[in-house]
Amino acid sequence: MDKFSKNICRDVKSILFVQKKSSCKLSKRQKSTLLGLGLGRIGSKSILPNTPEVLGMLKKINHVVDFSFEVEENFNK
Repeated sequence: MDKFSKNICRDVKSILFVQKKSSCKLSKRQKSTLLGLGLGRIGSKSILPNTPEVLGMLKKINHVVDFSFEVEENFNK
């Protein structure tokens, strides 16, 4: 099953991003996408709402970040 399936993303309220690779050899466009997600160094973390824009950015740099979908119940705790 595709990670970006609408069935999976429907109930998700937020996405946790963790940068796992360096941005040194990325293109300018990919680096700006990382900055747009609030990441900059290896190990940095960011939680963003589940929107089509954020999912599009995730598709562009999914080889550089780890991510997990957080359902609203887990997010409020």
